[in-house]
Amino acid sequence: MSRFAQGVIIGKFYPPHAGHRHLILTAAERVEKLAVVVLGNRFESIDLADRVKWLAAEFETTNVTVIGMPNDCPVDYESRAVWKAHDEALRVALRMNGITRVDAVFSSEEYGQQLADDLGAVHLMVDAPRTAHPVSGTLCRDDFAAAWRTIIRPARQDLAVRIVVVGAESTGTSTLTTALTAHYRSRYPELLDVPEFGRQYTYDKFAAAQTANPDAVVADLVWTAEDFAVIGERQNEMENEAATRCPLVIADTDSLATTLWERYYLGEGSHGSYRALTQLPRRDLYLITDHDGVPFEDDGWREGEHRRAEMTEWFKEELTRAGHSWILVSGDHKRRMTTATSTIDPIIAQRSRFASPPWATRTVLAAAR
Repeated sequence: MSRFAQGVIIGKFYPPHAGHRHLILTAAERVEKLAVVVLGNRFESIDLADRVKWLAAEFETTNVTVIGMPNDCPVDYESRAVWKAHDEALRVALRMNGITRVDAVFSSEEYGQQLADDLGAVHLMVDAPRTAHPVSGTLCRDDFAAAWRTIIRPARQDLAVRIVVVGAESTGTSTLTTALTAHYRSRYPELLDVPEFGRQYTYDKFAAAQTANPDAVVADLVWTAEDFAVIGERQNEMENEAATRCPLVIADTDSLATTLWERYYLGEGSHGSYRALTQLPRRDLYLITDHDGVPFEDDGWREGEHRRAEMTEWFKEELTRAGHSWILVSGDHKRRMTTATSTIDPIIAQRSRFASPPWATRTVLAAAR
């Protein structure tokens, strides 16, 4: 099978999914170099820069170059004038990236032949009936949750709605997180628990201490910056694992909160967890559980009630400083749930809604016709 010097794929990748991945991998095997040109317009809900970033991350170790091309020109396959407008924008975008000749155009659409003819290239159709991967951008946009596993992993990380519950000791963070997870699991069966890893780490650390000294008590534990580095990084990993499974993530604390607990135990000069903070995933909303009116319950692992107000204030300050959206949830459990769901529901609706230009066409798979 002959290899071409330069191949090209164009598409909206709105959002990029398994079918796109199959197309790109198939083309990459047939060419020395492959340019994937992402067309984005002002009417779409996902930024062009994000789509370029996700595809570049998915194919970073291959012979694939991803190029973003803003393109507000309408689509009209019957108009040569419109074809010329698209062709010229594409030609210049390719040239500005050092590509002056195209040998092969790969696509899963009929328009690929005309594009190849205009570029003086060969057209190679890849899985036009979508039997290898029965998915399309249209299907993803129509039912985001159902199509979630077909969207490429880097895109899922950014597209997932992320809700993080934080708060001082014994203020109901775990109770609220558990209740919210149960509430939304009826809508999202794949919704994973994202517990506070630091608590399990504490249990394990104490068990190790007791192995060394059976008389050890919790107060004897010696914390280090490296402990908090491990906790922060694992908290990020758990959150990201949940995002690969489901378009909604509800986490009981996060690595930003870990930095505050490190300050609490080791003081301002310790920054072990800050390396995890540099990898903090994007998030939509923090819920801070209020200490006011919540009885302190000492389960044997907590420091005490005296610093709860201070810790609550730290959360408010740090989230504000970092520019995150946060809500203080107060009152009884029912009131807290109402406050939380009244905010989370419209966030989910907004993030699941995709706009398209008036000339956009819908891809209908053969099985759905």
